[in-house]
Amino acid sequence: MPLAPEELATIAARTIAHYSGSAEPFREGTRDHDVSQNIHALLSAIEGQPPFDILDVGCGPGRDLRTFTALGHRAVGLDGTPEFVTMARTDSGCEVWHQDLLALDLPAARFDGIFANAVLFHVPSQELPRVLTDLRKALRPRGVLFTSNPRGNNEEGWNRGRYGAYHDLERWQSLMTAAGFTEIDHYYRPAGLPLEQQPWLASVWRAC
Repeated sequence: MPLAPEELATIAARTIAHYSGSAEPFREGTRDHDVSQNIHALLSAIEGQPPFDILDVGCGPGRDLRTFTALGHRAVGLDGTPEFVTMARTDSGCEVWHQDLLALDLPAARFDGIFANAVLFHVPSQELPRVLTDLRKALRPRGVLFTSNPRGNNEEGWNRGRYGAYHDLERWQSLMTAAGFTEIDHYYRPAGLPLEQQPWLASVWRAC
């Protein structure tokens, strides 16, 4: 059954509350995560000459905003958790927008690339087509969207206080293609391990 508007509001509020309640431990626990492979995958797929305009969706405390800025790019963050927005603004010096994934309000054709690392799995499946379309419209022609999500067998629901949807490759490809993207590449993480030890599906897409 489709989720009703009040159910979607509850999903957003409870998931954000989960991160709000653990904002500082989350920052400390993810501070040293190496996502250089993902950042390179996005930047190397963008056409044209840098510096690029990058939107970090679900930027959290701002770790990757600092990296994009250090590489010379113009980065903007977006997060639904108020504590993360404050942290990211302070730690990165970047502009950071406080927006819920289910209520995005993005400028059209503003960005060369969008970095959605470990965030879009929080969007209920029925809302993904709309959210992905919002992201595509925020990209310039032939802009690039990077995504990384925990993979699964297309199940979704509550998991330790957060809502999650866990897609397999075929389902994710179908969703992305329907939203107007063409696949550039995909891979599993962490690198160098057997597939059964790689819970993350990363993919790179060009806006059609």
